[in-house]
Amino acid sequence: MGTVIVAPSVLSADFSDFAGAVREIDAAGAPWIHLDVMDGQFVPNLTFGPKLVADLRPLSRAFFDVHLMTANPDRLIEDFAAAGADQISFHTEAFTHAHRLLERIRELGKKAGLAIVPSTPVCALGELLPFADQILVMTVNPGFGGQTLIPRCLEKVRALARIREERSYRYRIAVDGGVNRETSAAVREAGADVLVTGSAFFLARDKPELLRALQGQIINNKQ
Repeated sequence: MGTVIVAPSVLSADFSDFAGAVREIDAAGAPWIHLDVMDGQFVPNLTFGPKLVADLRPLSRAFFDVHLMTANPDRLIEDFAAAGADQISFHTEAFTHAHRLLERIRELGKKAGLAIVPSTPVCALGELLPFADQILVMTVNPGFGGQTLIPRCLEKVRALARIREERSYRYRIAVDGGVNRETSAAVREAGADVLVTGSAFFLARDKPELLRALQGQIINNKQ
């Protein structure tokens, strides 16, 4: 699938300065920005709505990757599409008619993604894989940043990579949760194309160097 994409998540940014966070991401050279939308129902936390995406959109030319960790994602996709999302992913655990929603996202001119929590197996996605532009594997239980990656979840990444190869599917595989300098090699080796990183990015002193390290371009222990 080409060069690994690193997508810093604003979930770990200073919520009083999202504009500054976006500028930091752009300055570091990251091509994607990951936006975690939480509703306090599907996950035990609240973040932000489509207005933030709309306000940030003029500030950056990066690819806006919106991750809906919400109940009833069908009620939100129109607003996030209009706000400037480039890709919208929703959780299969949150919506029964997933195929219909994938098609609707594409009708809106956006990339369509599916996300799964650590307790959901790859087999639950079987009928949907041909219709998704991205599969997002959560490697922590969603709701909060700064958690530790659950190693067993990488088996799902390997399975998705194997299925993609065997069936000539075209979806990207993204990993979200606990991705940092220490875990990125294992995530890449499992077959991930997109690495979502939060606290590791915003705590890094040298952010461009961190991005290169996460992509596997350099290997060292610099913090």
